[in-house]
Amino acid sequence: MSSRLIGVGVGPGDPELVTVKGVNALRAADAVVVPVMAAPDGQDGGEPGRAEATVLHYVPEEKVVRVVFALNERTDRARREAAWDAAGERVAGLLRRHGTVAFATIGDPNVYSTFTYLAQTISESVPGTVVETVPGITAMQDLAARSGAVLTEGTEPLTLVPVTAGSAVLKDALSGPGTVVAYKFGRLAGEVAAALRETGRIDDAVWGSSLGLPEESISKAAELDGAAVLPYLSTLIAPARRDGGRGGKL
Repeated sequence: MSSRLIGVGVGPGDPELVTVKGVNALRAADAVVVPVMAAPDGQDGGEPGRAEATVLHYVPEEKVVRVVFALNERTDRARREAAWDAAGERVAGLLRRHGTVAFATIGDPNVYSTFTYLAQTISESVPGTVVETVPGITAMQDLAARSGAVLTEGTEPLTLVPVTAGSAVLKDALSGPGTVVAYKFGRLAGEVAAALRETGRIDDAVWGSSLGLPEESISKAAELDGAAVLPYLSTLIAPARRDGGRGGKL
């Protein structure tokens, strides 16, 4: 039988937002891999990640396998590549031994996910492996629900921007039509606030972090001015400019 690698989206953090299909995939897998950040020495940092905390609501701890990924390595490319190779070989070993391995990823496995890179590695190192994904609730969907922000109406476009690409990319998106969602902007909160203000989009924008968790924070974007560094996985929604009419864009 072919090995199966299943990327399972487990949502932004609230365990109640894992889909029934996702729970079934986690429980049916022979092993469930969860990514953890490396300590300075390259070993397991010890702290459970958001995906792991969510998974443990549904599968026993002995079934969960923590694998170190270079999630927080952004300067040393050689070190990052070596860490990725080691992580890929660890998962490849699990596939050869168990057959079906689920990889739990926060949000959705096809949206800025570690799973994309892992799947590429496994396709090369374990030929014939069947790669599947189970969609998950994204942070922008959860923030929209918790804040009351409407993502799209009628013919409005929706633009998703990782601010790690630079605040200029975000500013270009904010200058266009429709709703703009910004991911990973915590370290550039001041620049994000400036871009929102310059494009006239700050009044209706909201941001949130740690959604669905005890430390959850949801605020108006205007409060970003002068803010300290925010959590890396902060999410922002700048709704489209709307005239208040009903059904006009259908």
